[in-house]
Amino acid sequence: MRLLRLLILLPGLLFISGCTHMANDRWTGRDKAQHFVASAALAAAGAAYGDRQNWNEARSRSFGLAFSIGIGAAKELYDSRAGGTGWSWKDFAWDVAGAATGYSLYHIAR
Repeated sequence: MRLLRLLILLPGLLFISGCTHMANDRWTGRDKAQHFVASAALAAAGAAYGDRQNWNEARSRSFGLAFSIGIGAAKELYDSRAGGTGWSWKDFAWDVAGAATGYSLYHIAR
């Protein structure tokens, strides 16, 4: 439930964060694959960390998702600074898709 609240509040926080500019990018490309794979790996690693901490399954998976999506959001916020490439909702969408995939694959493998 906490993760759901975070995912609902995150877009609003990002809109008021002072992003200086947005990226004008495409939905496909090498960097999109990198966003997807990195987010999948981070979600699985976060869930594995939770398992090693003896957290229950739901808490471990939620941590993995929040960890991965949080890093993706931080990367986009960094990109949105004055000297960066701009905030990309497309990159962020690939981050979320990767996190969900990593979460799912880790859950299936367990």
